Amino acid sequence: MRIIIATIKSWNIARAQELQKQYEGIHEIVLYTAKEELTVNNVRSFNPDYILLPHWSYFIPNEITDNWECVVFHMTDLPYGRGGSPLQNLIVRGHKETKVSAIKVTATLDGGPVYSKRPLSLAGSAQEIFIRCADIIFQEMIPEFLAGKITPKPQEGEPVIFKRRKPEDSEITPDMELDKIYDYIRMLDAEGYPRAYLEFGAYRLELEEANLSGDGQTLSARVVFRKKEQGY
Repeated sequence: MRIIIATIKSWNIARAQELQKQYEGIHEIVLYTAKEELTVNNVRSFNPDYILLPHWSYFIPNEITDNWECVVFHMTDLPYGRGGSPLQNLIVRGHKETKVSAIKVTATLDGGPVYSKRPLSLAGSAQEIFIRCADIIFQEMIPEFLAGKITPKPQEGEPVIFKRRKPEDSEITPDMELDKIYDYIRMLDAEGYPRAYLEFGAYRLELEEANLSGDGQTLSARVVFRKKEQGY
């Protein structure tokens, strides 16, 4: 089996490298970590059975998706939650659990047929959830592809579309209860994500490492003060 794994997040890169070592001499696994690597010429020269894309944020040329089987891993129980910012949209809607859906890339965003699904807990920070998700993808789902061809099945049910969240959607406001503030902080506490924040005069207070007491009456978090002119 010949596969390309394309990903940009450190937790996925580390697991992809582990997978390469695990299957050395058994399967050919190429890892791309920059958008400049996923080109038609590179894909054509390797000619993979699958292109697997856990947490890939860049456009995939149609010439690639039309000629090779491309698979994305989406953090919702599709067709519920098609679209952007799935983790944050799930948490703000009060979900405690979700599923990771492995789907074929098609012209419909997140609308392709499903290869498999796995349950995923939404407890903890975004970083912790992404790492938990990576373990599932690399230890359970990708080995299924390496074991042989999988036939995906069409999605069933009425789609629910998520809108991609913007940094300004993550402002903490005075009307919020502590549990909601906790969710806002933790759902953005991961590598490469803009933090939840408070406006404070000339400063933006960015929040991370949130802890909510067992009775829900006390919240602690690390605060970073940034002057607003620093890119805001």
